[in-house]
Amino acid sequence: MHYVYLIRSQSDPEQIYVGATFDLKQRLSDHNDGKSLHTSKYTPWKLVCYVAVQDKYRAMELEKYLKSHSGRAFVAKHLW
Repeated sequence: MHYVYLIRSQSDPEQIYVGATFDLKQRLSDHNDGKSLHTSKYTPWKLVCYVAVQDKYRAMELEKYLKSHSGRAFVAKHLW
């Protein structure tokens, strides 16, 4: 399975991050350990939600959409 996930910074709740991975537990740990350049300055992170997708390419397309302007609007309206 591949996972598309949303995390929110606990130190700065305005910061959200959308990502995709095949190992969600390890990826969240990496974010909280500062191993991701983009998210390291806003640790710790908390998982808000995720979607499990069987196809890697569909997961990548969903991640791309959620990072777009309309995808961010969808997240703000339906997931927060």
